[in-house]
Amino acid sequence: MTDIEELLGVEIDLGSHLFTAEEIVAFATKYDPQRFHVDPEAARHSNFGALCASGWHTTAIWMRLNVANMTALARAWHKAGKTPPQFGPSPGFQNLKWLKPVYVGDTIRFTRTIRELRALKSRPGWQMMQMSSAAYNQNGDRVMEFDSAALIALPSAS
Repeated sequence: MTDIEELLGVEIDLGSHLFTAEEIVAFATKYDPQRFHVDPEAARHSNFGALCASGWHTTAIWMRLNVANMTALARAWHKAGKTPPQFGPSPGFQNLKWLKPVYVGDTIRFTRTIRELRALKSRPGWQMMQMSSAAYNQNGDRVMEFDSAALIALPSAS
């Protein structure tokens, strides 16, 4: 069994992020310039009632924290004298849902759960890692969820 297999079914806390008005507007101005993401006054008159983060912004923060977590895991395994897995690209995600708005001042906690590892016949030594991910606001409400996959080459079990 490799270290990554020990994480199967375990919800990993990737960390939290505080969403500020300046950051929400800056991201949205560049990538998702809808009125409820870039204009506080217009946002007050929208169906959201206040300035809120783009769902893509929320998803991008998950990605940053996910990569940081995988990098930290690999460093920890290396420091312990273990060969870390090689993380490869992702073929994509599905079932992305932005369940509740992320407002200015919300602190969002992000998670990832590895659901399955499946050997790839077409790529010897590589496996497909299936994951479920989520994000929760400071009240414990789930604000985002999705399923994804990534290629991973696991070290040989010793």
